[in-house]
Amino acid sequence: MLSSILFLGLIALIGTSRGLYPFTQSMNPHLHPRLYHGCYGNIMIMETSGAACDITKLINCGIRGSEMFAEMDLRALKPYQILIKEVGLRHCMDPALIAAIISRESHGGTVLKDGWDHKGLKFGLMQLDKKIHHPVGTWDSKEHLLQAVGILTERIKAIQKKFPTWSVAEHLRGGLSAFKSGIDAIATPEDIDNDLVSDIIARAKYYKRHGY
Repeated sequence: MLSSILFLGLIALIGTSRGLYPFTQSMNPHLHPRLYHGCYGNIMIMETSGAACDITKLINCGIRGSEMFAEMDLRALKPYQILIKEVGLRHCMDPALIAAIISRESHGGTVLKDGWDHKGLKFGLMQLDKKIHHPVGTWDSKEHLLQAVGILTERIKAIQKKFPTWSVAEHLRGGLSAFKSGIDAIATPEDIDNDLVSDIIARAKYYKRHGY
């Protein structure tokens, strides 16, 4: 009995330690959604202001605005929840972040036509630009989502390499911005698209609280 208590205490201690990503990778994301943050930082402790506010969007902005849009997409994302978790585990990426990008980019695929945006330039749940990437698989397939999340993790790693003195949060924010604008567009922290990134992080926190 005592050995069991000591073992559980050790697990709790390891689980709360920062940077022990090999341990979090071994966790089953279906059973432990709130413990799995992937390899790129804990979004739940990152600051965010949510969706950008201007004089015409004083209601649907800020953290509450981001949460409102995330909530609107919650049902559309439900069929992809297991897939998102599997892909997140494969790439060591927080599933909540994947869900947030899908919400922001395609509202869970509900605004797409045969997987494409209204201009026919971007494809899939996370909206890969065909002028930059060669999309693989069908628009809502595991193959395609693996490609998109793989590109995201490559962007984050490129930011880590380009700016080794940046913090974990800055690396993640830079990678999220580079996923849309490219690595070359970021030379300083001021070049990060904070409106985009803050909205994604706020939505991700919402999805983390709802099982992702």
